[in-house]
Amino acid sequence: SPKDGESAAAAEPGRGGTAPSSGVVVQVREKKGPLRAAIPYMPFPVAVICLFLNTFVPGLGTFVSAFTVLCGARTDLPDRHRCCVFWLNIAAALIQILTAIVMVGWIMSIFWGMDMVILASKCS
Repeated sequence: SPKDGESAAAAEPGRGGTAPSSGVVVQVREKKGPLRAAIPYMPFPVAVICLFLNTFVPGLGTFVSAFTVLCGARTDLPDRHRCCVFWLNIAAALIQILTAIVMVGWIMSIFWGMDMVILASKCS
């Protein structure tokens, strides 16, 4: 037995009730931290190279991607100066290099490279 009157009316076709509107519009936005938002939108081949570099030498692809910011690649931080975004990417590369000893940096580096490729495919 239904708990509320609306669903009872909708369950019985002879009562003339209309089905309640159960469609709810939900908007989901990913909130990125400053380091994650500093990942540049690069051309796809460059992003794949950075992923390859990050896979075998943690932080190297992130270090290379920092220089694409200086070459004009856009990021999700439009209000920050280009040099600031460059240094954020350098900081991310250093974190990846320094924590690669305990495998955390290596995993972070691979995920960073995958994010670069995903952003590049969205941009293309």
